[in-house]
Amino acid sequence: MGIGFGLAAVIFLGIAGYDVFPLIFLAAAGAVLYFIARSRGLLARSFAGGNPGIRHEVTFNDIGGQATAINELKEALEFIRNHSDIQKLGIRPLKGILLTGPPGTGKTLLAKAAAGYTDAAFVAASGSEFIEMYAGVGAQRVRKLFQTARETSQRMGKNNSIIFIDEIEILGGKRGQTTSHLEYDQTLNELLVQMDGLKVDDRVRVLLIAATNRVDMLDPALLRPGRFDRQVKVELPDREGRLEILKIHTRNKPLADDVNLEAIARETFGFSGAHLESMANEAAIMAMREKLHQIHHRHFHEAIDKVMMGERLDRRPSPAELRRVAIHETGHAFVSEYLRRGSVSALTITPRGQALGYMRQTPEDDTYLYTRDYLENQIAVMLAGAVAEEMMLGGRSTGAGNDYLQATKTADQIINSGMSELGIIDPETLPRSFRYRTQKKILQAQEERVRDYLEIKKKELTRVVDLLLEQEKISGQQLRKILGQQIQCA
Repeated sequence: MGIGFGLAAVIFLGIAGYDVFPLIFLAAAGAVLYFIARSRGLLARSFAGGNPGIRHEVTFNDIGGQATAINELKEALEFIRNHSDIQKLGIRPLKGILLTGPPGTGKTLLAKAAAGYTDAAFVAASGSEFIEMYAGVGAQRVRKLFQTARETSQRMGKNNSIIFIDEIEILGGKRGQTTSHLEYDQTLNELLVQMDGLKVDDRVRVLLIAATNRVDMLDPALLRPGRFDRQVKVELPDREGRLEILKIHTRNKPLADDVNLEAIARETFGFSGAHLESMANEAAIMAMREKLHQIHHRHFHEAIDKVMMGERLDRRPSPAELRRVAIHETGHAFVSEYLRRGSVSALTITPRGQALGYMRQTPEDDTYLYTRDYLENQIAVMLAGAVAEEMMLGGRSTGAGNDYLQATKTADQIINSGMSELGIIDPETLPRSFRYRTQKKILQAQEERVRDYLEIKKKELTRVVDLLLEQEKISGQQLRKILGQQIQCA
């Protein structure tokens, strides 16, 4: 209405003979200033679609692989759901819950599900929205966030409100780290004040949930009891958790009969929930490209490679380089099968990402503790590619540079864990010469072990290399068929 009346007034004045250009200029300048001021305001929103407080239809049943984190979070949320009962016992409700863990593990989903579980108004923001170059803006936005949460809850007729702050390490970093200005410290101080002001008998009970993957950066005052009372760890899922996540992300996808989700879960060690969702989506895209109505297991197999290594590249190495890559990757595969039968999932010389070829292993089981034998076997597999090049072509190449780096780090892990001939040591005081000699001894022992084995299997290695150059990719089953029953577990 204001815009309409304004336009009518400008037109009338123009017809009457007045100079309306100053008025148009002032109106345009005012509009620009209005939108700038509005953009600098707190953009509190819900993940449901941009309106604060709208409940998002996400439940804990939609989150897989995080049973421990869900149970711990539910226990903390019971203080909100059963408010009258906890008052009788004199229990102080929790003020804050901190979700920690690697990226893509479902911290944001957990916060959304928490709002639905407690039937609370839900307001969300990111830590980066609170930091400005102007002093006092961040603190004002923190106050506005808590005010918005209370007003939204009252407007919706609810007694509970959940505030979710993602990437809180930006807002809650350790004070005194920035010397240029105190905006970071002032913003954090205001957040601490607001959390201290949360009371049991408030008309609207506010719970702050925050997420971060850098808990080491947070200020100690933020982590003490009475502010963030609970820390819920959201870790990478294990094999059973990955299987549960895969079932969730494939329940709306038509799967062929040959799809084995358990095998896919076993091959995706180290994948987060976001990785698994992306992998399932990529498999569906591949099926669509082939104009199929179902997703087959080979699509998932290819999608794993794409998520891990990236898209296929158009570049084509020369025949001599291609043969060297095939020899290198076959060396890795032979030693991997020698040390643990059935460990090779696929072998390819198709360039992806920064790699001209690769050998993908299938973990036997999720492993969190490593013995010296296990680490030495890993070093042997890492060195096998370079040793195979030297044995078949008379020299090595720069393609083994990353293998050497990883092998050296693994040897360091043996030393630092007290499993080397040096015994238990302090890594910080160990002389560099001692470390170098021990590293060299570990690496040389595994190099000789690999060379002795590959010399025996030289004929089979040549056969696999020729097949790999012909097909560009072979499966672990094809490799084991060529090797027959000659390989035994070491």
